[in-house]
Amino acid sequence: MKIPQNIKVAVDAVVFGYSENKLQILLIQQKFGIEKNKWALPGGFVRDNETLDQAVIRELKEETGVKANYLEQLYTFGNLDRDKRDRIISISYLALLNPKNFTIKADTDAKDVKWFSISEVPNLAFDHNKILLTGLTRLQNKINYQPIGFELLKKEFPFSDIENLYQTILNRKIDRRNFRKKLLSFGFLEETEKIYKPVSGRPAKLFQFNQKKYKELESNGFHFEIKFA
Repeated sequence: MKIPQNIKVAVDAVVFGYSENKLQILLIQQKFGIEKNKWALPGGFVRDNETLDQAVIRELKEETGVKANYLEQLYTFGNLDRDKRDRIISISYLALLNPKNFTIKADTDAKDVKWFSISEVPNLAFDHNKILLTGLTRLQNKINYQPIGFELLKKEFPFSDIENLYQTILNRKIDRRNFRKKLLSFGFLEETEKIYKPVSGRPAKLFQFNQKKYKELESNGFHFEIKFA
C-alpha cells in the first residue's frame, strides 16, 4: 500500500552560553525565505546521506562557525502549522558552550549570527521561541540530575562563578552554604593553589573540574536537591 507523504526533516540547535553572569542563546538572522531578516535558532534540512547528529553539527558549523562538544537530542516538533513553506518536522538539539572559546561567523543562509541574553530574545522565526523555551526548561531540570558547568565555565574559576551560573539558569537565589557543601561532596570540583583577586571583595581559591569524576557522574546521573534562599 502506497502511503501519500511529503514530509521534510530538519534539525535545530538550542545553543546556550554563559558570559558576564548572563545565560545566553546563539541565534542566526535569516538571509532568505518567508522569514527573511528574522532571528532564528541555527539549523536546516537533513541531507539524504547524513544522520541527524551529522546534520546538526554541519548546520552549526556552516551557519555560526561553532563546533559544539556537547549535544543531546531535545524534542521533536511536528505541528502541522509550524512552518508555512512545507510540512516540516524538526528534531531539536541542546548544546552548551562557553562563548569566549569560539569566534562566531555567519555563513551559508545566515545573514548574521549573535549571542542574545535570554532576557532579550526577540520574536523568533517559525516556532523557535517554543523550541527555545523547551530547551531552557530541559536545562533547568537537568541541573538536578546531571552536573552542569564544564562546558560553560573557564578552566579555573572561583566557586562564586558556579554559584552564579546555577542561580542564573534557575533565575532564583540559592542557599549558598548548602549548595557549596553538597556540590563539593560529589568530588568533581577540586580546589587549586591559585588565588582569584577580584576588584572588590575578598580573594578566593580557584577551582577546576575533575574531568574523570565529572564524566562518571554525567554518564551515571546524580540527584542534587537544590535549596533556595
